[in-house]
Amino acid sequence: MTNPETGVINDELKPFATALKSMKRANSGLTWINQEHVTAFLTELARTPLVSHDVIDQLPRSRTREYVRELLVTHQILPPRDGLLHRYIDWSNDALDRLKSAEHRDIVNRYIRWHHLRQMHSMESVSHGTFLRSKQTVTVTIEFLNWLTDRDVSIGDLSQADLDSWQAEGPSTREFAIRFLAWAFKMKLVAADLTMTPHRRGTSPKMSAEAQQDTVDSITSNQPALNPRDRAAAILVLVFGQQIDRVVKLTWDHVIVSDELVTVTLGAIAIALPAPLDEPFRHLAGERDLANTAAHPATNWVLRGYVPGRHINPTHLRNRLKATFSTRTARLGTLHELTKLAPAAILADTLGYSPATIERHAVASAATYARYVSMFDADA
Repeated sequence: MTNPETGVINDELKPFATALKSMKRANSGLTWINQEHVTAFLTELARTPLVSHDVIDQLPRSRTREYVRELLVTHQILPPRDGLLHRYIDWSNDALDRLKSAEHRDIVNRYIRWHHLRQMHSMESVSHGTFLRSKQTVTVTIEFLNWLTDRDVSIGDLSQADLDSWQAEGPSTREFAIRFLAWAFKMKLVAADLTMTPHRRGTSPKMSAEAQQDTVDSITSNQPALNPRDRAAAILVLVFGQQIDRVVKLTWDHVIVSDELVTVTLGAIAIALPAPLDEPFRHLAGERDLANTAAHPATNWVLRGYVPGRHINPTHLRNRLKATFSTRTARLGTLHELTKLAPAAILADTLGYSPATIERHAVASAATYARYVSMFDADA
């Protein structure tokens, strides 16, 4: 990290160098630094007289560039910025090149700028859900407009027959073009009487109660296939119906581990985890000191991630769990079963969901408060 032109480390980078030299597990830092591409990037960074986000943006785009950027933010050399927003901007600029028609490229550019980016700029920080949903929507939009181009149809000449063919001839993901269509209506790019068939609520597959129990048993067995971090996440999905986007944001303020008890707070009250559900959380708590590296100094994330100072990426976690179970199918199955056992208001408070969301699941599972009360009347 010494500037080859001056022979010294720039003052701005000295805290970064100090953090790397102060790691308790020096081998981790040395292994990373000694990679050829990392050495090359740090050498380029050392040449810069001023370190800023704009300066780093000018360096070649790579995972190393973004990793080092987050290290600099973690050690307060750079101010925080919304990484997902800028990732989306980079992604969308590349995505526009996939459009076959100049007319359609201009329309998608406007759609990205005045719909998706406008929404993102209005948010305090862009969530992974918004990031992925926007990418998915634009990807399907590009496929749709290229499909029209191949049929020699411009967006202004779009007909109901075109929409029906598009939706009927391909996978169910084609229905996401309805989001673009709604924007196109507002911009008066297409006729206002065009329609697409939207996804129907309640039709997504759900994991059965038996499959849930079998999966929990395999996760908590003496020889589980998943590591402690993945087991902890799996328990929160399978037992408490949690969304992965929320699971990754758990901190050690939400999870309290003592010799006698492990509790996790998902909503308004703390939930005690009995053995063996508590085991992965005890393991993660026990290795917190080992997690204190230059990338994660004094980390408070329960599920720390690859990016310095950040929790694990939710998409990465979903993919890790995919070999064992579908997180969406499991979550929907769990909520389906839980709403048979307790009133929506209590579940909402306990699990951190809105009452309206739990009520929808309760209606779908034909659960009623009267059935809940009758359980206690029978016991009496």
